[in-house]
Amino acid sequence: MIDYALWEVIENGATLPKTQVVEGVTTVMPITTVKEKAQRRLEVKAISTLMMGISNEHQLKFNSIKDAKQLLEAIEKRFGENAATKKTQRNLLKQQYENFTASSSEMLDQTLDMLQKLVSQLELLDEKFSQEC
Repeated sequence: MIDYALWEVIENGATLPKTQVVEGVTTVMPITTVKEKAQRRLEVKAISTLMMGISNEHQLKFNSIKDAKQLLEAIEKRFGENAATKKTQRNLLKQQYENFTASSSEMLDQTLDMLQKLVSQLELLDEKFSQEC
């Protein structure tokens, strides 16, 4: 199952910490609200999840990156896309397509957009799929 909130943190990057300037001195404000704490927890989880996919010999190279989006970009730049990752991505997308269901709480436009996004991602990977109901 995909954790969409976690993936959103990876795609969109971390939320910037709040700062306050008092008499010319910039101070980082501590995280106080429940929402901020939950967001920070997601950011840490995203970074940890990405780091688990890196072998020990390469982890030191990525350890200094503190933002999940930047970490993913660095990993993609370093390792690129190979046949195994492309196959895994294709299988994941095929599984999402096969298990796709419309939620009663979503508007029809939202459901169609999600389905079209899946189809276009599959087409980018040259994947043939059945459109049977």
